[in-house]
Amino acid sequence: MNQVRAAVLVASDRASVGVRPDVVGPILVARLTELGYSASLEDVVVAPDNRGLLLGHLYAFAARGVRFIVTTGGTGAAVRDVTPDATRDFIERELPGFGELLRAESMKITIYAAGSRATAGTRGDVLVLNLPGSPSGAREGLDILAKPASHVLDLIAGSVADCKPVRDAENR
Repeated sequence: MNQVRAAVLVASDRASVGVRPDVVGPILVARLTELGYSASLEDVVVAPDNRGLLLGHLYAFAARGVRFIVTTGGTGAAVRDVTPDATRDFIERELPGFGELLRAESMKITIYAAGSRATAGTRGDVLVLNLPGSPSGAREGLDILAKPASHVLDLIAGSVADCKPVRDAENR
């Protein structure tokens, strides 16, 4: 079985110009690797909170054969928080349940998760997930969404024809 290629897009004005180091990208790469995805530090791009630039990076990842793109940062209510907007520009099919699940579970940890605009969606056989920008929020978010993300990746790759056996196995 081939590993699914994953990449991380960090949306951060400050990290993109070196005002602060990016610590979230390496955390997510390590966790993606633990989860069985093919990812390395070379698969991390740090970009400013700019809708067009973020969109360009999403297209570039897809062109390189990345099937699982995890974004971090830019999901809040500030004017510069445009990651969900760039994601919606890229995807063909939105999967709102991912954002709903992320917010519901994250609000058990911090009430501030209510301000998240994180979303997810697919374009062809590529899945994009938006995660919070904090190291703990990004790691927790990936853990919350890992299982449904794996299932969606199987579905869009055509390796699951019937979801019932998957659900039945889950209930054993």
